[in-house]
Amino acid sequence: HGRPDCRRPNPEPMQNGEAMSPDAQDSRGPPGDEENQGAVPSEPPLPQEPPPCPRPKLVFHAQLAHGSPTGRIHGFTNVRELYAKIAEVFDVSASEILFCTLNSHKVDMQKLLGGQIGLEDFIFAHVRGETKEVEVIKTEDALGLTITDNGAGYAFIKRIKEGSTIDRIKTVCVGDHIEAINDQSIVGCRHYEVAKMLKEQPRGTPFTLRLVEPKKAFDMIGQRTRAPKSSEGKMVSGKETLRLRSKGSATLEEIPSEFEDKAIKKVDDLLESYMGIRDLELATTIVEAGRNKKNPDDFAEALDSVLGDFGFPDVFLFDVWGAMGDVKNGRI
Repeated sequence: HGRPDCRRPNPEPMQNGEAMSPDAQDSRGPPGDEENQGAVPSEPPLPQEPPPCPRPKLVFHAQLAHGSPTGRIHGFTNVRELYAKIAEVFDVSASEILFCTLNSHKVDMQKLLGGQIGLEDFIFAHVRGETKEVEVIKTEDALGLTITDNGAGYAFIKRIKEGSTIDRIKTVCVGDHIEAINDQSIVGCRHYEVAKMLKEQPRGTPFTLRLVEPKKAFDMIGQRTRAPKSSEGKMVSGKETLRLRSKGSATLEEIPSEFEDKAIKKVDDLLESYMGIRDLELATTIVEAGRNKKNPDDFAEALDSVLGDFGFPDVFLFDVWGAMGDVKNGRI
């Protein structure tokens, strides 16, 4: 008997209502006579390529930083969707989430979730705690603040320079979300816009910051950190990382090379020096734009095409170009 059509995943166009395969047409005689034909095809069928294996669904473990059971998060392609998924799992509002850290429930700015999540990373979501207002008087040009943002509309304090104006106001802390300047809401502003507004505050004139601090853990801290999967420290074992972008979908990528890693850190330092912000995703994008560029002009053009909104000063671009050259040539 002829072989049934189900053995062939890609049948040829239908003929007289039957899906016909080439060897059946060539060696079995007219259509409809399969039952009377015991002939074997003259040539073995071409092997069918197996369908590509779908990527496994990425599932991350998460907790609320101030204490909660462990939840499973999956199906997000950018930071906003990640926050929405966390909110859904823990039955909170996405607008309550200020930022996330990886592998630590503490307000540790070295472990902020930025543009990348290692496939074994454990996510801790820090939610809104108390609101406070502080009056600030600028006594020098720089306040001593470094700003970053969570990629979903909240800017917050990443660093406070020792001995600076802000350092003397002890109620202002690293991790505080800056909600308003002089009662003007800045929710939805990018970190560089917030840094610019703070830089433009006149010296000697008081202004008000409305800050929201992340909710702190109390007696649940010890209990939570003893949980098997939430121990502190880096837990990345794979060679891939989930790259999140402000625009576009997340992609699985190789962990940055040692060169890229050093260059990204150096560019992040330069962002802080020139613009008062830190942002590893932005630094990564800048390094990628400079990859394989032959001169500073090509680099500036490439950067302008992807990050034109920032209006980087020329002196910053030259310093970034020089730093990337130093890293490449082993001087850093």
